[in-house]
Amino acid sequence: MSSWKKGLTSVAILGSVALLAACGNSGDTADSGNDGGDGGSGKTTLTVTTWNYDTTPEFEKLFTAFEKENPDVTIKPIDIAADDYDTKLTTMLSSGDTTDILTMKNLLSYSNYALRDQLVDLTDHLGDIDTEPAQDSYDMYDVDGKTYAQPYRTDFWVLYYNKKMFDDAGIDYPNNLTWDEYEEVAKELSQPDDQVYGAYQHTWRSTTQALSAAQNDQNLMEPSYDYLKEDYERALRMQDEKSQMDFGTAKSTQVTYASQFENSKAAMMYMGSWYMAGVLDSKANGKTDVDWAIAEIPQKEKGQEITTFGSPTAFAVNKNSKNQELAQKFLDFASGEEGAKLLAETGVVPSFRNDEINDIYFGLEGMPTDDVSKKAFDPENIAIEFPVDSNGPAVDKVLEEEHELILVGDETPEKGIANMEKRVESEIE
Repeated sequence: MSSWKKGLTSVAILGSVALLAACGNSGDTADSGNDGGDGGSGKTTLTVTTWNYDTTPEFEKLFTAFEKENPDVTIKPIDIAADDYDTKLTTMLSSGDTTDILTMKNLLSYSNYALRDQLVDLTDHLGDIDTEPAQDSYDMYDVDGKTYAQPYRTDFWVLYYNKKMFDDAGIDYPNNLTWDEYEEVAKELSQPDDQVYGAYQHTWRSTTQALSAAQNDQNLMEPSYDYLKEDYERALRMQDEKSQMDFGTAKSTQVTYASQFENSKAAMMYMGSWYMAGVLDSKANGKTDVDWAIAEIPQKEKGQEITTFGSPTAFAVNKNSKNQELAQKFLDFASGEEGAKLLAETGVVPSFRNDEINDIYFGLEGMPTDDVSKKAFDPENIAIEFPVDSNGPAVDKVLEEEHELILVGDETPEKGIANMEKRVESEIE
Protein backbone atom coordinates (compact mmCIF):
# COMPACT_ATOMS: atom_id res chain seq x y z
CA MET A 1 0.00 0.00 0.00
CA SER A 2 1.05 3.57 -0.60
CA SER A 3 1.77 5.89 2.27
CA TRP A 4 0.09 9.22 2.82
CA LYS A 5 2.42 12.17 3.34
CA LYS A 6 0.67 14.48 5.77
CA GLY A 7 0.50 18.15 5.00
CA LEU A 8 0.95 18.92 8.71
CA THR A 9 2.80 17.17 11.50
CA SER A 10 -0.63 16.43 12.90
CA VAL A 11 -4.07 17.34 11.69
CA ALA A 12 -5.01 18.33 15.21
CA ILE A 13 -6.34 21.87 15.15
CA LEU A 14 -5.94 24.30 17.98
CA GLY A 15 -8.09 27.32 18.60
CA SER A 16 -11.52 28.18 17.33
CA VAL A 17 -12.86 27.23 13.95
CA ALA A 18 -14.80 29.79 11.97
CA LEU A 19 -18.11 28.67 10.59
CA LEU A 20 -18.29 28.35 6.84
CA ALA A 21 -20.37 31.09 5.33
CA ALA A 22 -23.93 29.95 4.78
CA CYS A 23 -25.71 30.60 1.55
CA GLY A 24 -29.42 30.60 0.81
CA ASN A 25 -31.99 30.48 3.57
CA SER A 26 -33.48 27.81 5.76
CA GLY A 27 -36.15 27.20 3.18
CA ASP A 28 -33.47 25.87 0.84
CA THR A 29 -32.27 23.21 3.28
CA ALA A 30 -32.93 19.63 2.21
CA ASP A 31 -35.89 17.95 3.88
CA SER A 32 -34.04 15.48 6.08
CA GLY A 33 -36.30 15.05 9.08
CA ASN A 34 -36.12 11.45 10.26
CA ASP A 35 -38.11 9.81 13.00
CA GLY A 36 -36.71 6.37 12.20
CA GLY A 37 -39.98 5.13 10.68
CA ASP A 38 -41.00 4.46 7.10
CA GLY A 39 -44.62 5.34 6.66
CA GLY A 40 -45.94 2.48 8.77
CA SER A 41 -44.09 -0.24 6.80
CA GLY A 42 -42.18 -1.36 9.89
CA LYS A 43 -38.86 -0.52 8.28
CA THR A 44 -36.32 1.88 9.75
CA THR A 45 -35.36 4.75 7.47
CA LEU A 46 -31.67 5.64 7.49
CA THR A 47 -30.92 9.04 5.94
CA VAL A 48 -27.61 9.82 4.25
CA THR A 49 -26.38 13.07 2.70
CA THR A 50 -25.10 12.66 -0.87
CA TRP A 51 -24.21 14.88 -3.80
CA ASN A 52 -25.24 14.43 -7.44
CA TYR A 53 -26.83 11.10 -6.55
CA ASP A 54 -28.00 10.26 -10.07
CA THR A 55 -24.49 10.57 -11.52
CA THR A 56 -22.54 9.11 -8.58
CA PRO A 57 -23.26 5.36 -8.86
CA GLU A 58 -21.29 4.34 -5.76
CA PHE A 59 -24.03 5.68 -3.47
CA GLU A 60 -26.82 3.59 -4.97
CA LYS A 61 -24.54 0.54 -5.12
CA LEU A 62 -23.74 0.72 -1.40
CA PHE A 63 -27.28 1.62 -0.34
CA THR A 64 -28.93 -1.15 -2.34
CA ALA A 65 -26.51 -3.80 -1.06
CA PHE A 66 -26.97 -2.70 2.56
CA GLU A 67 -30.75 -2.78 2.21
CA LYS A 68 -30.51 -6.29 0.76
CA GLU A 69 -28.51 -7.46 3.77
CA ASN A 70 -30.83 -5.60 6.13
CA PRO A 71 -34.38 -5.98 4.74
CA ASP A 72 -35.83 -4.05 7.67
CA VAL A 73 -33.92 -0.91 6.59
CA THR A 74 -34.62 1.68 3.91
CA ILE A 75 -31.89 4.16 3.02
CA LYS A 76 -33.06 7.61 1.94
CA PRO A 77 -30.49 9.85 0.22
CA ILE A 78 -30.60 13.55 1.10
CA ASP A 79 -29.16 14.81 -2.16
CA ILE A 80 -27.35 18.15 -2.45
CA ALA A 81 -25.74 19.78 -5.49
CA ALA A 82 -21.99 19.10 -5.41
CA ASP A 83 -21.00 22.77 -5.65
CA ASP A 84 -23.23 23.69 -2.69
CA TYR A 85 -22.60 20.59 -0.62
CA ASP A 86 -20.36 21.83 2.19
CA THR A 87 -22.16 25.14 2.61
CA LYS A 88 -25.56 23.45 2.68
CA LEU A 89 -24.42 20.75 5.11
CA THR A 90 -22.95 23.40 7.41
CA THR A 91 -26.29 25.21 7.43
CA MET A 92 -28.22 21.99 8.09
CA LEU A 93 -26.05 20.98 11.03
CA SER A 94 -26.09 24.43 12.59
CA SER A 95 -29.89 24.23 12.69
CA GLY A 96 -29.94 20.86 14.47
CA ASP A 97 -30.54 18.61 11.45
CA THR A 98 -30.97 14.90 12.32
CA THR A 99 -29.80 13.24 9.10
CA ASP A 100 -28.21 9.99 10.28
CA ILE A 101 -25.11 9.68 8.12
CA LEU A 102 -23.08 12.57 6.72
CA THR A 103 -20.79 12.06 3.76
CA MET A 104 -17.51 13.90 4.32
CA LYS A 105 -16.71 15.37 0.91
CA ASN A 106 -13.36 16.79 2.01
CA LEU A 107 -11.07 16.85 5.02
CA LEU A 108 -11.31 20.57 5.63
CA SER A 109 -15.06 20.53 6.24
CA TYR A 110 -14.77 17.28 8.19
CA SER A 111 -12.45 18.86 10.72
CA ASN A 112 -14.82 21.79 11.14
CA TYR A 113 -17.76 19.48 11.91
CA ALA A 114 -15.66 17.39 14.28
CA LEU A 115 -14.42 20.37 16.25
CA ARG A 116 -17.94 21.75 16.56
CA ASP A 117 -18.92 18.46 18.23
CA GLN A 118 -21.39 17.64 15.46
CA LEU A 119 -20.07 14.13 14.72
CA VAL A 120 -20.03 10.95 16.82
CA ASP A 121 -16.56 10.04 18.13
CA LEU A 122 -15.72 6.66 16.55
CA THR A 123 -12.27 6.25 18.11
CA ASP A 124 -13.10 3.42 20.52
CA HIS A 125 -15.19 1.57 17.95
CA LEU A 126 -12.36 1.59 15.39
CA GLY A 127 -10.24 -0.43 17.79
CA ASP A 128 -12.71 -3.31 17.38
CA ILE A 129 -12.70 -3.53 13.57
CA ASP A 130 -10.10 -4.18 10.88
CA THR A 131 -8.86 -0.82 9.60
CA GLU A 132 -5.32 -1.89 8.64
CA PRO A 133 -5.94 -2.19 4.85
CA ALA A 134 -7.09 1.45 4.89
CA GLN A 135 -4.96 2.74 7.76
CA ASP A 136 -3.18 5.40 5.71
CA SER A 137 -6.56 6.93 4.88
CA TYR A 138 -7.78 6.65 8.48
CA ASP A 139 -4.70 8.58 9.61
CA MET A 140 -5.97 11.59 7.67
CA TYR A 141 -9.09 11.70 9.87
CA ASP A 142 -7.19 12.00 13.13
CA VAL A 143 -8.22 15.21 14.88
CA ASP A 144 -6.42 15.72 18.14
CA GLY A 145 -6.12 11.97 18.71
CA LYS A 146 -9.74 11.19 17.87
CA THR A 147 -11.45 9.92 14.71
CA TYR A 148 -14.96 10.91 13.67
CA ALA A 149 -15.35 9.30 10.23
CA GLN A 150 -14.62 6.12 8.31
CA PRO A 151 -13.10 6.50 4.81
CA TYR A 152 -14.65 4.40 2.06
CA ARG A 153 -12.86 5.73 -1.02
CA THR A 154 -9.43 7.22 -1.63
CA ASP A 155 -8.62 9.09 -4.83
CA PHE A 156 -5.20 10.11 -6.07
CA TRP A 157 -3.84 11.59 -9.27
CA VAL A 158 -2.40 9.70 -12.22
CA LEU A 159 -1.55 10.47 -15.85
CA TYR A 160 -4.20 9.45 -18.38
CA TYR A 161 -3.13 9.06 -21.99
CA ASN A 162 -4.68 8.34 -25.38
CA LYS A 163 -2.95 5.28 -26.83
CA LYS A 164 -4.12 5.90 -30.41
CA MET A 165 -2.72 9.43 -30.45
CA PHE A 166 0.64 8.09 -29.30
CA ASP A 167 0.51 5.29 -31.86
CA ASP A 168 -0.37 7.67 -34.71
CA ALA A 169 2.59 9.88 -33.76
CA GLY A 170 4.96 6.93 -33.39
CA ILE A 171 5.80 7.90 -29.82
CA ASP A 172 6.33 5.43 -26.98
CA TYR A 173 3.65 5.34 -24.32
CA PRO A 174 4.51 7.35 -21.18
CA ASN A 175 6.30 5.46 -18.44
CA ASN A 176 7.77 7.25 -15.42
CA LEU A 177 8.19 10.55 -17.28
CA THR A 178 10.01 13.52 -15.83
CA TRP A 179 8.31 16.88 -16.20
CA ASP A 180 10.84 17.85 -18.86
CA GLU A 181 9.98 14.71 -20.84
CA TYR A 182 6.27 15.36 -20.36
CA GLU A 183 6.62 18.85 -21.78
CA GLU A 184 8.61 17.62 -24.77
CA VAL A 185 6.18 14.79 -25.56
CA ALA A 186 3.23 17.18 -25.30
CA LYS A 187 4.87 19.47 -27.83
CA GLU A 188 5.40 16.60 -30.28
CA LEU A 189 1.79 15.44 -29.99
CA SER A 190 0.14 18.85 -30.42
CA GLN A 191 -1.74 19.99 -33.51
CA PRO A 192 -2.81 23.48 -32.44
CA ASP A 193 -4.33 24.38 -35.83
CA ASP A 194 -6.86 21.63 -35.21
CA GLN A 195 -7.22 22.55 -31.51
CA VAL A 196 -5.66 19.23 -30.57
CA TYR A 197 -3.11 19.38 -27.77
CA GLY A 198 -0.46 17.07 -26.40
CA ALA A 199 -1.67 17.76 -22.88
CA TYR A 200 -4.56 19.24 -20.95
CA GLN A 201 -4.16 20.82 -17.52
CA HIS A 202 -7.47 21.51 -15.84
CA THR A 203 -8.17 24.90 -14.28
CA TRP A 204 -8.22 23.81 -10.62
CA ARG A 205 -5.39 25.32 -8.59
CA SER A 206 -4.56 21.84 -7.26
CA THR A 207 -3.24 20.84 -10.69
CA THR A 208 -0.33 23.19 -10.06
CA GLN A 209 -0.19 23.92 -6.35
CA ALA A 210 -1.13 20.62 -4.69
CA LEU A 211 1.06 18.64 -7.04
CA SER A 212 4.01 20.99 -6.62
CA ALA A 213 3.66 20.99 -2.83
CA ALA A 214 3.54 17.17 -2.83
CA GLN A 215 6.60 16.70 -5.00
CA ASN A 216 8.59 19.35 -3.13
CA ASP A 217 7.48 18.05 0.29
CA GLN A 218 5.97 21.42 1.19
CA ASN A 219 2.92 22.66 3.09
CA LEU A 220 0.50 25.05 1.35
CA MET A 221 -0.48 26.58 4.69
CA GLU A 222 3.06 27.88 5.14
CA PRO A 223 3.53 31.16 3.19
CA SER A 224 6.79 30.29 1.45
CA TYR A 225 5.96 29.41 -2.12
CA ASP A 226 9.12 29.76 -4.19
CA TYR A 227 8.87 26.10 -5.15
CA LEU A 228 5.74 26.90 -7.21
CA LYS A 229 7.68 29.09 -9.64
CA GLU A 230 9.05 26.24 -11.75
CA ASP A 231 5.62 24.65 -12.16
CA TYR A 232 3.88 27.89 -13.10
CA GLU A 233 6.62 28.69 -15.59
CA ARG A 234 6.17 25.29 -17.21
CA ALA A 235 2.39 25.74 -17.46
CA LEU A 236 2.79 29.19 -19.03
CA ARG A 237 5.47 27.93 -21.39
CA MET A 238 3.25 25.06 -22.55
CA GLN A 239 0.42 27.50 -23.15
CA ASP A 240 2.69 29.76 -25.22
CA GLU A 241 3.98 26.77 -27.21
CA LYS A 242 0.36 25.64 -27.75
CA SER A 243 1.11 22.21 -26.39
CA GLN A 244 -1.82 22.61 -24.01
CA MET A 245 -4.97 24.75 -24.05
CA ASP A 246 -4.44 28.12 -22.42
CA PHE A 247 -6.02 28.66 -19.04
CA GLY A 248 -8.11 31.65 -20.08
CA THR A 249 -9.86 29.71 -22.83
CA ALA A 250 -10.47 26.69 -20.63
CA LYS A 251 -11.87 28.87 -17.85
CA SER A 252 -14.03 31.21 -19.94
CA THR A 253 -15.56 28.43 -22.04
CA GLN A 254 -15.98 26.11 -19.04
CA VAL A 255 -14.17 23.29 -20.76
CA THR A 256 -14.62 19.93 -19.07
CA TYR A 257 -11.65 17.63 -18.68
CA ALA A 258 -13.78 14.68 -19.79
CA SER A 259 -14.65 16.33 -23.11
CA GLN A 260 -11.00 17.10 -23.82
CA PHE A 261 -9.85 13.56 -23.18
CA GLU A 262 -12.80 11.57 -24.48
CA ASN A 263 -13.01 13.58 -27.72
CA SER A 264 -9.28 13.05 -28.36
CA LYS A 265 -8.54 16.74 -27.98
CA ALA A 266 -5.71 16.00 -25.53
CA ALA A 267 -3.23 13.12 -25.68
CA MET A 268 -2.28 13.33 -21.98
CA MET A 269 -4.06 14.64 -18.92
CA TYR A 270 -3.28 14.27 -15.25
CA MET A 271 -6.46 13.81 -13.21
CA GLY A 272 -7.82 11.97 -10.18
CA SER A 273 -8.30 8.22 -10.11
CA TRP A 274 -12.07 8.80 -9.86
CA TYR A 275 -12.07 9.55 -13.60
CA MET A 276 -11.33 5.92 -14.48
CA ALA A 277 -14.94 5.10 -13.62
CA GLY A 278 -16.05 8.03 -15.77
CA VAL A 279 -14.14 6.81 -18.82
CA LEU A 280 -15.47 3.28 -18.38
CA ASP A 281 -19.02 4.59 -18.11
CA SER A 282 -18.67 6.81 -21.18
CA LYS A 283 -17.30 3.92 -23.22
CA ALA A 284 -20.01 1.55 -21.99
CA ASN A 285 -22.68 4.06 -23.04
CA GLY A 286 -21.15 4.72 -26.45
CA LYS A 287 -20.18 8.30 -25.66
CA THR A 288 -16.51 7.78 -26.55
CA ASP A 289 -14.25 5.26 -28.21
CA VAL A 290 -11.03 6.57 -26.66
CA ASP A 291 -8.34 3.89 -26.29
CA TRP A 292 -6.78 4.82 -22.98
CA ALA A 293 -4.45 3.76 -20.21
CA ILE A 294 -2.74 5.37 -17.21
CA ALA A 295 0.84 5.95 -16.15
CA GLU A 296 2.56 7.42 -13.11
CA ILE A 297 2.20 11.17 -12.81
CA PRO A 298 5.42 12.90 -14.02
CA GLN A 299 8.17 13.44 -11.46
CA LYS A 300 10.91 15.98 -10.93
CA GLU A 301 13.66 13.42 -11.50
CA LYS A 302 14.02 9.99 -13.06
CA GLY A 303 13.98 6.91 -10.88
CA GLN A 304 12.67 8.48 -7.67
CA GLU A 305 9.69 7.22 -5.68
CA ILE A 306 6.41 8.19 -7.30
CA THR A 307 4.82 11.04 -5.39
CA THR A 308 1.35 12.33 -6.20
CA PHE A 309 -1.52 13.85 -4.23
CA GLY A 310 -5.07 12.92 -3.37
CA SER A 311 -7.82 12.86 -0.81
CA PRO A 312 -10.06 10.30 0.91
CA THR A 313 -13.85 10.47 1.25
CA ALA A 314 -15.69 9.18 4.31
CA PHE A 315 -18.97 8.64 6.09
CA ALA A 316 -19.63 10.03 9.58
CA VAL A 317 -22.50 9.69 12.06
CA ASN A 318 -24.43 12.83 12.93
CA LYS A 319 -24.42 13.40 16.69
CA ASN A 320 -28.12 14.31 16.39
CA SER A 321 -29.00 11.04 14.67
CA LYS A 322 -31.70 8.97 16.32
CA ASN A 323 -30.35 5.81 14.66
CA GLN A 324 -26.70 5.89 15.65
CA GLU A 325 -26.28 2.14 16.14
CA LEU A 326 -27.71 1.37 12.71
CA ALA A 327 -25.72 4.20 11.17
CA GLN A 328 -22.54 2.70 12.63
CA LYS A 329 -23.44 -0.64 11.06
CA PHE A 330 -23.65 1.04 7.67
CA LEU A 331 -20.28 2.77 8.15
CA ASP A 332 -18.62 -0.57 8.93
CA PHE A 333 -20.22 -2.11 5.86
CA ALA A 334 -19.28 0.70 3.46
CA SER A 335 -15.71 1.18 4.69
CA GLY A 336 -14.88 -2.52 5.14
CA GLU A 337 -14.00 -5.29 2.71
CA GLU A 338 -17.58 -5.95 1.61
CA GLY A 339 -18.14 -2.32 0.67
CA ALA A 340 -14.71 -2.15 -0.97
CA LYS A 341 -15.58 -5.01 -3.31
CA LEU A 342 -18.77 -3.24 -4.37
CA LEU A 343 -16.92 0.02 -4.95
CA ALA A 344 -14.21 -1.69 -6.99
CA GLU A 345 -16.90 -3.28 -9.14
CA THR A 346 -18.25 0.22 -9.79
CA GLY A 347 -14.85 1.55 -10.85
CA VAL A 348 -14.33 3.52 -7.64
CA VAL A 349 -11.02 3.24 -5.78
CA PRO A 350 -11.87 2.03 -2.26
CA SER A 351 -9.86 3.00 0.81
CA PHE A 352 -9.84 -0.64 1.96
CA ARG A 353 -7.50 -2.32 -0.52
CA ASN A 354 -5.81 -5.68 -0.77
CA ASP A 355 -4.78 -7.93 -3.66
CA GLU A 356 -8.31 -9.26 -4.09
CA ILE A 357 -9.78 -5.76 -4.26
CA ASN A 358 -7.15 -4.67 -6.80
CA ASP A 359 -7.89 -7.75 -8.94
CA ILE A 360 -11.59 -6.86 -8.96
CA TYR A 361 -10.82 -3.29 -9.97
CA PHE A 362 -8.53 -4.20 -12.85
CA GLY A 363 -10.87 -7.00 -13.89
CA LEU A 364 -13.50 -4.48 -14.97
CA GLU A 365 -14.30 -4.54 -18.67
CA GLY A 366 -12.36 -1.82 -20.43
CA MET A 367 -9.85 -1.26 -17.64
CA PRO A 368 -6.22 -1.11 -18.80
CA THR A 369 -4.30 -4.14 -17.54
CA ASP A 370 -0.73 -3.39 -18.59
CA ASP A 371 2.04 -3.33 -16.00
CA VAL A 372 2.55 0.44 -16.19
CA SER A 373 -1.14 1.09 -15.44
CA LYS A 374 -1.05 -1.27 -12.48
CA LYS A 375 2.10 0.37 -11.15
CA ALA A 376 0.51 3.81 -11.50
CA PHE A 377 -2.35 2.52 -9.36
CA ASP A 378 0.02 2.02 -6.43
CA PRO A 379 2.23 5.14 -6.05
CA GLU A 380 4.73 5.13 -3.20
CA ASN A 381 3.61 8.46 -1.72
CA ILE A 382 0.25 10.22 -1.78
CA ALA A 383 0.34 13.68 -0.24
CA ILE A 384 -2.86 15.14 1.12
CA GLU A 385 -4.41 17.62 -1.31
CA PHE A 386 -4.72 20.46 1.18
CA PRO A 387 -3.64 20.57 4.84
CA VAL A 388 -6.31 20.60 7.52
CA ASP A 389 -6.21 23.93 9.31
CA SER A 390 -8.68 26.35 10.85
CA ASN A 391 -7.45 29.06 8.45
CA GLY A 392 -7.80 26.70 5.48
CA PRO A 393 -10.85 28.26 3.77
CA ALA A 394 -9.33 31.75 3.76
CA VAL A 395 -5.94 30.52 2.53
CA ASP A 396 -7.57 28.37 -0.13
CA LYS A 397 -9.38 31.44 -1.49
CA VAL A 398 -6.16 33.46 -1.66
CA LEU A 399 -4.27 30.70 -3.44
CA GLU A 400 -7.10 30.23 -5.94
CA GLU A 401 -7.25 33.94 -6.79
CA GLU A 402 -3.50 34.27 -7.33
CA HIS A 403 -3.42 31.01 -9.30
CA GLU A 404 -5.89 32.42 -11.82
CA LEU A 405 -4.10 35.77 -12.09
CA ILE A 406 -0.82 34.03 -12.91
CA LEU A 407 -2.25 31.69 -15.53
CA VAL A 408 -4.23 34.36 -17.40
CA GLY A 409 -1.06 36.46 -17.54
CA ASP A 410 -2.18 39.30 -15.27
CA GLU A 411 0.69 38.56 -12.89
CA THR A 412 4.11 37.03 -13.40
CA PRO A 413 4.81 33.90 -11.35
CA GLU A 414 7.19 35.97 -9.19
CA LYS A 415 4.57 38.63 -8.53
CA GLY A 416 1.79 36.13 -7.91
CA ILE A 417 3.92 34.10 -5.50
CA ALA A 418 4.92 37.24 -3.62
CA ASN A 419 1.24 38.18 -3.31
CA MET A 420 0.36 34.68 -2.11
CA GLU A 421 2.96 34.87 0.63
CA LYS A 422 1.92 38.34 1.76
CA ARG A 423 -1.80 37.61 1.76
CA VAL A 424 -1.55 34.16 3.36
CA GLU A 425 0.72 35.51 6.08
CA SER A 426 -1.92 38.11 6.94
CA GLU A 427 -4.61 35.41 7.09
CA ILE A 428 -2.75 33.17 9.53
CA GLU A 429 -1.41 35.86 11.88
